[in-house]
Amino acid sequence: MMLAFVIFIATLIFVIWQPRGLGIGWSALAGAVVALATGVVGLADVAVVWDIVWDATFTFVALIIISLILDEAGFFAWAALHIARWGGGRGRLLFPLIIVLGAMIASLFANDGAALLLTPIVLAILLRLDFSPAAALAFIIATGFVADTTSLPLVTSNLVNIVTANYFGISFSRYALVMVPVNLVSLLATLLVVGLYFRREIPRSYPVDRLEDPASAIRDHQVFRAAFPLLGLLLVSLFVTARWGIPIAFIMGTAALVLMAIAGRWLSFGRGHVVSMRAVLTNAPWQIVLFSVGMYLVVYGLGNAWLTDWSAGVLAWLSLQGDFIATLGTGFAVAILASIMNNLPATLIGALAIDQVQVAPLTQELMIYANVIGNDLGPKFTPIGSLATLLWLHVLAGKGHRITWGAYVKVGLIITPPVLLLTLMALALWLPLVSAN
Repeated sequence: MMLAFVIFIATLIFVIWQPRGLGIGWSALAGAVVALATGVVGLADVAVVWDIVWDATFTFVALIIISLILDEAGFFAWAALHIARWGGGRGRLLFPLIIVLGAMIASLFANDGAALLLTPIVLAILLRLDFSPAAALAFIIATGFVADTTSLPLVTSNLVNIVTANYFGISFSRYALVMVPVNLVSLLATLLVVGLYFRREIPRSYPVDRLEDPASAIRDHQVFRAAFPLLGLLLVSLFVTARWGIPIAFIMGTAALVLMAIAGRWLSFGRGHVVSMRAVLTNAPWQIVLFSVGMYLVVYGLGNAWLTDWSAGVLAWLSLQGDFIATLGTGFAVAILASIMNNLPATLIGALAIDQVQVAPLTQELMIYANVIGNDLGPKFTPIGSLATLLWLHVLAGKGHRITWGAYVKVGLIITPPVLLLTLMALALWLPLVSAN
């Protein structure tokens, strides 16, 4: 028991610390090797973990490749400039519009894509508008926060969602039916809470004439024109193929290959390509593949040692308090766990515990989705809660906007709980209605 815990803590420290630029995947893989060598996990566990994570991992890689290509083509900068112009020089309107844009990107391109791609673009716009440091911080925090709080609606909106849906066999359409309305509540709660928190920092006006024409942001017109029909077809395909149980990675991977072919001009006779395929493939999150297998294996060993049984006991007690309390309790419990140990391993522990506890079908389904919400929103309590937040802070530091962990936790502990509470309440009210029909 103690050995499994020590291996997990050491692995997590190296993942967060990244000494000498050591990739998170290598740190996690090293932890998995130690766990195997010491007997904390066995070779049979490797197959079990791989079966859980492979689809989610490669779906995520394909999704980020699509996002990187569209970003290189100017798709997100074009959208952000349109949003800035729609604000009409009114800061109190621009702020919610940026949040809504972040929510849309998080829904379609995952939370990591929203945090990592939109943040530099928003920073560039804020620089042109000469916002004060306090105002800039308000927009930066809002961008990073909404990336996670609105990553609920689709299976592909968060790696947590994919792992959970695959583990419990939830179809793409069933998941969306439950979580799209819940995500709308989360978005409204985010707009309300973040808007109130930063109400004094948001400028009343800004100079629209300093913004470029959105069309000037488009660097690759062929990729840009292909984006809308391709994304529409991709979304339809995910819903249609759900009934046949086709792995999402196959569909998302196909879309990524098509977009790569268009960007590389393999499917046309157009002029030379603008988007560098070498840069896109180099910047793709290949370390996530190693991280998923390694970290999940380390956590699987910790779960086998004691954490899964202990978590199942907590969930069993919560189930006796009624479905409403069970939903809220599960969501907050896993949120706290995610903020301490990172949301990806917390997702696996939550899934294993829910699968183990004996409860009514509706109660179990409520716990499953509460586990998703807690692991999507809970990481906002602390910087180590999710990889997206750690990478987001790294991007900000590279742009000269360094946010200390203390400052982040201060904001996270204030604005996260009410959004999490309202979202879980929406789930507790909505899911029984869906299940009844």
